[in-house]
Amino acid sequence: MPERRTVALVTLGCARNEVDSEELAGRLEADGWHLVEDAENADVAVVNTCGFVEAAKKDSVDALLEANDLKGHGRTQAVVAVGCMAERYGKELAEALPEADGVLGFDDYADISDRLQTILNGGIHASHTPRDRRKLLPISPAERQSATDVALPGHGAPVDLPVDLPEGLAPQSGPRAPLRRRLDGAPVASVKLASGCDRRCSFCAIPSFRGSFISRRPSDVLNETRWLAEQGVKEIMLVSENNTSYGKDLGDIRLLESLLPELADIDGLERVRVSYLQPAEMRPGLIDVLTSTPKIAPYFDLSFQHSAPGVLRAMRRFGDTDRFLELLDTIRSKAPQAGVRSNFIVGFPGESEADLAELERFLNGARLDAIGVFGYSDEEGTEAATYGDKLDEDVVAERLAQVSRLAEELVSQRAEERVGETVHVLVESLDEEGVYGRGAHQAPETDGQVLLTSGEGLSVGRMVEAKVVGTEGVDLVAEPLPGSFGCSEEAGR
Repeated sequence: MPERRTVALVTLGCARNEVDSEELAGRLEADGWHLVEDAENADVAVVNTCGFVEAAKKDSVDALLEANDLKGHGRTQAVVAVGCMAERYGKELAEALPEADGVLGFDDYADISDRLQTILNGGIHASHTPRDRRKLLPISPAERQSATDVALPGHGAPVDLPVDLPEGLAPQSGPRAPLRRRLDGAPVASVKLASGCDRRCSFCAIPSFRGSFISRRPSDVLNETRWLAEQGVKEIMLVSENNTSYGKDLGDIRLLESLLPELADIDGLERVRVSYLQPAEMRPGLIDVLTSTPKIAPYFDLSFQHSAPGVLRAMRRFGDTDRFLELLDTIRSKAPQAGVRSNFIVGFPGESEADLAELERFLNGARLDAIGVFGYSDEEGTEAATYGDKLDEDVVAERLAQVSRLAEELVSQRAEERVGETVHVLVESLDEEGVYGRGAHQAPETDGQVLLTSGEGLSVGRMVEAKVVGTEGVDLVAEPLPGSFGCSEEAGR
C-alpha cells in the first residue's frame, strides 16, 4: 500500500482564515491526504495567507519563505500559497515570490486536492488572475443566495464524498455546509456566519477580494455548531466581516436575534460569542439578546475606527464621540460587566490635532477592555489611497505611539475596575506555568486572559466561576469560588 500523501496547513491572519483552513483540511482528508501539524513533516506545506495590511502581508511572505527553506532538508517537496493575499494578488504574487510552487485563489478551494497533487507531481497550475469579487454576486442581496456557483470560503461547496469517509469530519448537510476538520483540540472554535461586506469604508480593500456580503443559512450554522459541540468545543465565536448585517439577504435583518438563543440551547456548549459588530448597525433588539440571553457572552466587538466626525466621514463611516458613548451607556445599563473592544486608525489623511484630541476624549470616556491602534498607510485599490492631505510618516508614527500609550493605560485601568467582580472563566491551558482561561469579556488571542490562582479539580474546557483579585496589565488574576465548576447556566452572563 503506497504511503499516504501528507499536508500541513499554516494559518495566518484572522479567525475567518482559521475556519477556511479547517474547510480545506476537511476536503483534503476526505480525499485521502494525511494532515500533519509541522510543515517539515509534510509533502506539501499550504500557507493560508493574510492580505489585510502591510505587516500581515510581510508575515505571510515570511511564512512562505520559511516553508520553502524546508525543501531539500526533509520531507517537504512543495509550498503553496492560499488565502487572502493569494486571492488578492494572484499572478503578481507568483511572479514576485517564485519560491511558492503554487498560488491558489478561492476558486481553487473546491478542487484543492487535485491542485496540490498536480503541484506535488511537478506540474504547474496557473495562478489565477485577481478580480473584484464584489462583481460576482448580484447587486441585490435578496438574489445572492441562488448564486451557488460562486466560491465562498467557509460556506462549503458540493463535494463528492467517498463511501469510507474518515471519522471526525463535519457532515455536509446542505449545498453550503462545509466539510470541516478541526486542526487543534482547543475548547473554542470559530463559526463563519457570513462572508464579504457591502460597506465601502475608504481605507479597506477587503470587499474587493472577499466579495459582497452573503449570509450562511441558519440551519448550516446550527448544524456545524452542533458538530463542534460533539467534538468537545465549549465556546464558539461567530465571525464574518460584519455580523450585524446577518440575514439581510435572507429577508430578515433581525435573524441574528433569533439565531443566538438557538445556538445557546445546543447541548455541550457553554458560551457563544459574537464578533465584528458595526456601531452604525447596532439595534436595540440585538443589544437586548446579547445582554440578557444565558450562555450568550455580553461581548461587543465594535468597529469604531475613530470618533471625530470629519475623519469618520472621510472614512465613509458614521457616528461621533457622543453617539458612541451613548451606545456604550445603553449596553452597560443592561449589562454592567459587558466586555467591549475596538480598533482605531490614527493619522488618517486630513486628521487634525483637534481630531486626535476628539479620539482621545472618546477613549478616555469609553472604558474599553481591549484597544487596537493602527497607523494609517495607503492600501492599494482603496479610495483613501487617492486622497490628498496625507500626513507625514513621522507624524503618523508619533500619533500612533501617543494613542497606543494612552490605550495601554486605559485598558489596564479597565482591568483594575474588574477587581472584585465574579467572572466565568473557560479554562484553556493548565500546566507548570499556571492555569489560564478567558472570561466572557475576553475573546481568544486579542483581549487578554485570566490567571486562576488554583487549578485543583480543573481541566481544559471546564467553566469555572472565579472572583477577580488582581491584575497584570490587561490580564486578570482570579480565585476560583468553591463549588463553582460547571457553572454553565450563567456562563455567558
